[in-house]
Amino acid sequence: MEDSRKETLLRAGVNLDEALERFMGNEELLLRFLKKFTNDPSYQSLSKAMNEENYKEAFEAAHALKGVCGNLSISRLFELVCKEVELLRGGNGGEEAKQCYLEVVAEYEKVIAELEKL
Repeated sequence: MEDSRKETLLRAGVNLDEALERFMGNEELLLRFLKKFTNDPSYQSLSKAMNEENYKEAFEAAHALKGVCGNLSISRLFELVCKEVELLRGGNGGEEAKQCYLEVVAEYEKVIAELEKL
């Protein structure tokens, strides 16, 4: 993989070694899935549910986003979404969940901005 792509992926928070291991060393397949991440509906579902204060749906969307981030080794976003999932577990919301969501939003936007450069 060329250095500029590696740098972009690192700025996006992708654990490249872990991701390539998960994708059996297939760089092009990994890149194809990372590009598809920008269209994954989980984040939009999470945003909609959080804006509506529907914490049950927010939990489900966050859980789905967590899985996608984990599978793609988008590590920092994965960690934040894991925290959000636990805060929303059982349909709970609250100030801490809202604050964590703001961190998720900031990191997601950073990831997307970098992945769109691929």
